[in-house]
Amino acid sequence: MIERREELRALGAAFQELRRAADGVPRARRRGLLAFSGAAGLGKTALITEARDRAAANGFTVLSGRGGENEQGSAFRVVRQLMQPPLATMDGAELRAFLGSWYDVMAAVLGLEAQGAAPAPDPTGVREGLDWVMTRLAVRKAPVVLLVDDLHWADAESLSWLTSFASRIDDLPLLVVTAYRPDEGRSDGCAPRTLVADHGDRPHDLALLTADGVAQVVRNELGPAAEDVFCKECWSATGGSPFEAVELAIGLAQRKIRGTQDDLPAMRELAAAIKGPGLIDRLKRLDTATVRFADVAAVLGSPFKPQLAAAIAVLGDDAAAEATRQLRAARILADGHGFDGELEFVHPLIATTIYRSIRPGFRAGLHNAAAEALLTAGYGPTAAARHLMEVPCEGSPETVACLREAARDYLRAGATDAARRLLTRALQEPPLPEDRAAVLHELACATFLIEPTATVRYLREALAEPDIDPDLHASIVYRLTTALAHTDQMAEAVAVAAEEARQATHPRVKLRMQADHFVWSTMHAGDPHSPARSRTLTRLAEQLPGRSLEERYILGLRAWDAVLRGEPRSIALTYAEKSLHGGMSWTDENRGFEVPLSVALVFMYGDQPRRAEELFEDGIAECTAKGWHGSHLAFGQTIAGYVRYHRGCLTEAEDLVRAGLGIADKVEGVVAARWYGVSVLIQTLLARGRLAEARALADEHRFGASAPNAVIYPDPRTVYAELLLAEGRYAEAARLLASVGAWLDGRGWRNPAWCPWQLRLASALAPISPDEAIGHAREAVRRAREFGAASAVGQALHTLAEVTGGPAALELYAAAVDHLEQSPAAYELARAQIGHGAALSRTGRLQEAADRLYQGLEGAVHCGAETLAGRAREELSAAGMRPLPLRYGKADTLDTQELHAAELTVQGQPAAVVAEELHLTEQGVRQLLSRIYRKIGTDAAGLGKFLEGQSRPRPCDAGCGHTGRVRPSQ
Repeated sequence: MIERREELRALGAAFQELRRAADGVPRARRRGLLAFSGAAGLGKTALITEARDRAAANGFTVLSGRGGENEQGSAFRVVRQLMQPPLATMDGAELRAFLGSWYDVMAAVLGLEAQGAAPAPDPTGVREGLDWVMTRLAVRKAPVVLLVDDLHWADAESLSWLTSFASRIDDLPLLVVTAYRPDEGRSDGCAPRTLVADHGDRPHDLALLTADGVAQVVRNELGPAAEDVFCKECWSATGGSPFEAVELAIGLAQRKIRGTQDDLPAMRELAAAIKGPGLIDRLKRLDTATVRFADVAAVLGSPFKPQLAAAIAVLGDDAAAEATRQLRAARILADGHGFDGELEFVHPLIATTIYRSIRPGFRAGLHNAAAEALLTAGYGPTAAARHLMEVPCEGSPETVACLREAARDYLRAGATDAARRLLTRALQEPPLPEDRAAVLHELACATFLIEPTATVRYLREALAEPDIDPDLHASIVYRLTTALAHTDQMAEAVAVAAEEARQATHPRVKLRMQADHFVWSTMHAGDPHSPARSRTLTRLAEQLPGRSLEERYILGLRAWDAVLRGEPRSIALTYAEKSLHGGMSWTDENRGFEVPLSVALVFMYGDQPRRAEELFEDGIAECTAKGWHGSHLAFGQTIAGYVRYHRGCLTEAEDLVRAGLGIADKVEGVVAARWYGVSVLIQTLLARGRLAEARALADEHRFGASAPNAVIYPDPRTVYAELLLAEGRYAEAARLLASVGAWLDGRGWRNPAWCPWQLRLASALAPISPDEAIGHAREAVRRAREFGAASAVGQALHTLAEVTGGPAALELYAAAVDHLEQSPAAYELARAQIGHGAALSRTGRLQEAADRLYQGLEGAVHCGAETLAGRAREELSAAGMRPLPLRYGKADTLDTQELHAAELTVQGQPAAVVAEELHLTEQGVRQLLSRIYRKIGTDAAGLGKFLEGQSRPRPCDAGCGHTGRVRPSQ
């Protein structure tokens, strides 16, 4: 290659690095990506071809793809070019084993044969699945060279994935070589330069050939006798374009031109015929069948099957073969680099020129014929839809059907923007009147993640259509209310759901509408009718046995409402269990995950967090299996971290919430998940004593500046007040908490287990107004007792003891510890034990103080509460005592004694009988049971269910000592 010394040197160095990487030697610097940039005709494709030849000579695996000017709307086209060939060599069993749990998701994305209904993954899940496939291919077929030519024309989905995958390249035995035009604009906003920039590299910008370079090209074909004047004129005629110079030189050689000054007219004629009008004139000199074949090839795009082009051009085998021969001889077509005898244009400039020369009406007809031929040949609706997009609207039901089916395929592949384009076109066709609502609904589903405002508009239009199928109507309403809620129009979502529930006549549909109304009303922070709605929900739930999914959703909502209102937890837990009989999916696209999530949290607030963890694990697994790795997984990870926080597994809680926030940051529009994550993470950091980090996090997310229109838990304002308390800003915290209390009491939500605003307000008022603080704490104790969860009662008593102070607090501290020992709340127990120990120490009861402080210290260390553990050590030191070595029992198992105690307790044996059986004191039994509750994540009421499923492990962070696995010690 002429005047491409630097580019070839870079290619050679990258290949050497790849060989070393395949041998296990880390790359000295970032050389996993090599990009060539330049205008059309500067030799980018020639460099890609050189890379392919060198890779083959070195025995490397080559995966190649190429963008197409007219194929940018075909989602994952380039990805499929890269990944389909190596996967196509595997039989069904081998392919399923290779893709593993990603099979169903990737089968749709990569256009493979999939068994059963493919799920609809989110874009994050698709990216992670493609990362998995390419990583496995790179390792299995190492070393691998991945070539992408004309990256500027790659479809948005492929370019987006390749850009996100770039960060992994340097850790794999993989080299990516790509070429693109830097000045080629894209309507989708994607830019190839982003891929290179994100990898921290710079492209190799290709320059035009010098006059000496063009002379060398010409003399390579004509011989050294070509005159200097002739060669310089060749340079002038081609502008130094390598493509034009090579094509000109080959044409001159074919005409046996010697390269003298007398040959200049012939040279100029040939140069004019290389591109633009001259190329078309040259093509038109060929016979009509050959021209028609070339036109069809330009419509199909490179690479293409000659048999398919012949069918569209209506040519027999002999005529097609002759057309191919002539176009090869004219250097318009050449053999493709793939398989099955595909053809491609010698250069993209040729394809573009021919395509644009076809008369618009005739070109539209060729696109229509191509769509029909592709469907007939079994290429599927997505291949045909690309051509239907170029055909004028004619009101064809067949066109609408094909576009809708192709859009469904794209949705199953997570390509929502591609689906949106097809459905927008289907709506313009237009569809039959009876299909219009369904098309609008499908279009709304496709736009939800990328244009939520447009989603609302489409769904309102769909609702205005007459005679809609009841199930479709219910789905439209659900998606409309969801879109309104996600665009922070909660009041409007509630109003729509209420009106639809009022108008519904079919019993099942009416129940479904009522459930949606209750969901959005509960989530609406400013709902003025909360108490009345709770009464309606209570009456409705009492009549429902839970046979249908609609009934189970109502029962689940009743359970959640009981928690919010602070009704006895037995009522909430009973309704929660009834709602789960028969199943409740987390990934039902027409129902959402709000109700299953709320039901899981009923168990957490009801002192059975292990049951909540089981439901969350199942829900997260369901989302993962469906390829939903975006907002759903962000919510799941975050709220699962909240459950760990309630158990006192602070280290694991922080890890889970940070993972959830990391996912949320990658997904556009996931505002609610971010609010949840920041709230839980601030609480967790405060519990661990990392005040500065908590403040920095709050400032980063402007956490104290505003509140969302949706209900978030833990309540963001209460969490922010906790931060203010930790900073000693008591008056500000008191004002904020008083407003939270007025809001919650107005809604009838009085459960301190769900929102402990009264406890925090009591702490804020203690230095300012002690009597008022005691009043709030006593009211919180009363409300906690009404709910009945031992952890809630214990926390309330602990706060009452703190604000009461003096000798009178000792009994309150003891009662708080007693209740918390009967719960799985390890962190709150450690706090109460240390608080009790400190109070005992101040009254001179040092031995009792030491016992409590040692217990609290051990619990704080296990929970990961560093500052709380430091306080315990300080209290011990102040009392003249040294901390004893901490006892670390089997953190991941129940030992034989613990298992026996649990079994006796489930049988209903009193503490005295258990003590006698185990040769312990009754106090020893209480401490043993407390350890069991914290290990397995439930209170006494959940012990029986735990023992029934004791073979199912529920591991927790080893550092906090909680698990659900039972294994007698040896």
